[in-house]
Amino acid sequence: MFETFRNAWKIEDLRKRLLFTLLILVLFRLGCAIPVPYISAGALTTMFAGGTGDMLEYLNMMSGGALSECTLFALGVQPAINASIIMQLLAVAIPYLENLAKEGEEGQRKMRRITNYVGAGIGLMLSIGYYFIIRNMGALRYTEGFAGIFSAVVIILAFTAGSQLCTWLGNQIDDKGIGNGISMILFASIISRLPTSVITSIRNISTGALEWWIALLV
Repeated sequence: MFETFRNAWKIEDLRKRLLFTLLILVLFRLGCAIPVPYISAGALTTMFAGGTGDMLEYLNMMSGGALSECTLFALGVQPAINASIIMQLLAVAIPYLENLAKEGEEGQRKMRRITNYVGAGIGLMLSIGYYFIIRNMGALRYTEGFAGIFSAVVIILAFTAGSQLCTWLGNQIDDKGIGNGISMILFASIISRLPTSVITSIRNISTGALEWWIALLV
């Protein structure tokens, strides 16, 4: 494997694509550290600290912990993934979309554009839903009057724009990087949680909450 990577590094075009992909992943991780305004992320700590395995914890893992911190990339690439699945299903049921998928490069470009619009709509709905979750948890600084309305608009638009920016970053990896952009970003999100998972496992083993052989098996 290392020999293959070393040989690939010697090819100038491939080296540039690898470096570009790495740059995009670094930018993605930076976006996961930019907090959305008007939210007290610390108030959500108990909601995610339990590790209950519910949907929010799953989405938090997919976002590399950005969801629990209420950062710009809290939704990650989940809207794009859902939009892609929906479009694949609709392409079987709707003749127009089926014909687009068979039209070659031009048709694929149109399909991607439609998929991006669907992803934006899903991102907006998820942003609204997450806003109300945050509000119910008492993590908002403003909830009443004009300040409450203004902060709601800012928070929802920030989450939606962040999800679209994640999709754009993934598309850049497809066009100028090594491909599979959405998958690369999703992989980076999951891997970023590895140190936290290891530390948590060690702490649970030391307190007796987790058997060492179970942690080793995992």
